[in-house]
Amino acid sequence: MSTATGRHHPVSAAPTGLLGRVSEALERPGVLGLVMLAPAVLYVVFFVAVPFFMAILLSLSDATAGDPRIDNFVGLDNFIAVTGQEAFWTALWNSLIITAATVTTIVVLATIAVEILAREFRGKRLVQVLFMMPWAMPVSLAAITWLWLLDSQFSPIDWILVQIGILGPDGIFGPSRHVYYLGRTGWGMASAVFVDAWRTLPLATIIVLAGRLSIPRERLEQAQIDGAGFFRTLFRIVLPALAPVLIVAILFTALLVIGEVSTIELLTRGGPGHSTQILPLWAYEKGIESGDLGQGAAIALFLFPVLLAAAIVALRFASRLHRD
Repeated sequence: MSTATGRHHPVSAAPTGLLGRVSEALERPGVLGLVMLAPAVLYVVFFVAVPFFMAILLSLSDATAGDPRIDNFVGLDNFIAVTGQEAFWTALWNSLIITAATVTTIVVLATIAVEILAREFRGKRLVQVLFMMPWAMPVSLAAITWLWLLDSQFSPIDWILVQIGILGPDGIFGPSRHVYYLGRTGWGMASAVFVDAWRTLPLATIIVLAGRLSIPRERLEQAQIDGAGFFRTLFRIVLPALAPVLIVAILFTALLVIGEVSTIELLTRGGPGHSTQILPLWAYEKGIESGDLGQGAAIALFLFPVLLAAAIVALRFASRLHRD
C-alpha cells in the first residue's frame, strides 16, 4: 500500500491456523449469536434449572441434612405433612398479606413519585440520587438501620412521638412511651410491609417512570389546552397509558416481595411465636436449621404453580393492553 509520502506499508495478512478457522466460523450467520447467548444459557441452566429440579426431587424424597441422598421417594408425603401444620397456613396467609399490602402501597407511591420525577425542578438530580439509595443500600445495612429505628427501648421514632404528645403519660394513645413495633403481631406485619415498600419502591418507580416518559408530550399539552386538570389528565390519559407498565411493575414487585426472606428474618425472625412467619423463612428453618430437606423443599415449591400462572396471566394481559 502506498501513501501520500510514497512509502509502502505491508498489508496485514488474514489470521491463519486455528485463529483463522475460529475467525471464519464467527463470521457465519448464527454462530456469533450462539456464542453471545451461551453465557446466559449456561447461567440459567446451572444456577436456575438445576437447583429447581433438585428442589423438586428433594420435595419428593425423605432426604435430611444427615442423609442428603435422594434415593428414597415418598411421593407427596412432604406436601401433606407441611400443609397439616398450623404454622404453614399462618406463614402462607402472612406472605399473601405482606405481598398484597406492599404492592398496593408501592403502586400508589410509585405513581406519585413518577408524577414528581417526570417534571423539571431545581435539585431534581439530588432527589433522584436520594430516592435510589434504599435500592442501592445492602439489605443487612438497611435492616440494621430499621432495627434501630423500631427498637423497643431506644427507638427515635418513639422519642419523637413522646415529644409531640402522642405517646407518654399524657399521650393520646396511653401512658406507654414505646410502641414495641417488632414485638406485636400487627405492628410487626406493618413494619415488614413498610420496610419492603421502602426498599422496592425505587425499582418500581424506575419501571413506571420509563413508561411515563414514553407518553407523547403532545397528548398532555393538548389535555391542558382543553382545560383538563391534574386528576382528569392522570386518570383519563396517564394511568390508561401506563397500565401495561404498571402490570409489569406489580408483577416484578410481587415476585420480589413474596420471595423476600431477609426483612422478616432480620426484623422479627417470624415472631412473636409464628405470628409474622412467612413461607420463605419457614422453608429455610425447616430445610436448613431443622435439617428436613424434603419438607423445606416442599414449602419452598408450594407457591410456584400459583406464581407461574399469575405471571403468565399478568404478562399476557399487559401484552394485550399494549397492543390495544
